Amino acid sequence: MIRLAVWYDDHRRLVLGVAGILSVLVPWELLARTGAVKTILIGSPTRVVDAFVTELRVGELSTDFIATLQVWVAGYLLAAVVGVGIGLAAGWFRRVAFIAIPWLNVLYATPNLAFIPIFVLWFGIGVVFKIWIVFLGALFYVAINTIQGVHATERKYIEVAHTFGASRLKVFRTIILPGSVPYIITGLRLGASRALVGVVAAEFISANQGIGYLIGVAGQTLNTSRVMMGVVIIASLGIVTGELLRRVERRFDVWRPEASG
Repeated sequence: MIRLAVWYDDHRRLVLGVAGILSVLVPWELLARTGAVKTILIGSPTRVVDAFVTELRVGELSTDFIATLQVWVAGYLLAAVVGVGIGLAAGWFRRVAFIAIPWLNVLYATPNLAFIPIFVLWFGIGVVFKIWIVFLGALFYVAINTIQGVHATERKYIEVAHTFGASRLKVFRTIILPGSVPYIITGLRLGASRALVGVVAAEFISANQGIGYLIGVAGQTLNTSRVMMGVVIIASLGIVTGELLRRVERRFDVWRPEASG
């Protein structure tokens, strides 16, 4: 029992996460099998698995997944690079902040879908259009968390560095940048999820392949199991990415209490 308790303490998050998922899947399957709900409306876990196996056998699922993954990675990496750059600059230079923060607030307040007609006019309905939607979906979260990381650095460290004659560049490189890393990773984790929302929304509107396109076509043909399969794939990709970034975040999290004062 002691070993079991120790194992549970070490894997509590995994155990409770699996229990939470099963608490939804098991009643869902039972309701579908007993006919309490119509499977045409919500499908069932076993039907979703059957749809997944069928798609793998046909061979189109891998093509759709790769198409979605390529757009997501391209847009997300672009948002990561630009967002971290804007965040560091706006956090360190007040004049840059005066220019950038209002635009970031506009971006946050405006739904990404509102930009779609403009992007269609500018870029057509190809891959570039989808990348821009993904980029906008993730940019705010990366940039604003980076700014917060720069602002969270305690002034006393900067003052000590200046006392010892450190240049402004050296202070930024040795104090500001390392102290901002936990916040940057948090922004990347939040941005990754928003980027997935963006790629699916873009594929709903303009695509002939991709998981979003698969979900859209399945919804139009009332193939609920196929719709849920696509949702599960997107959710799984988000969970895996979030978990990987969360593990990276924990490595730097020891700095956060000191940075936040």
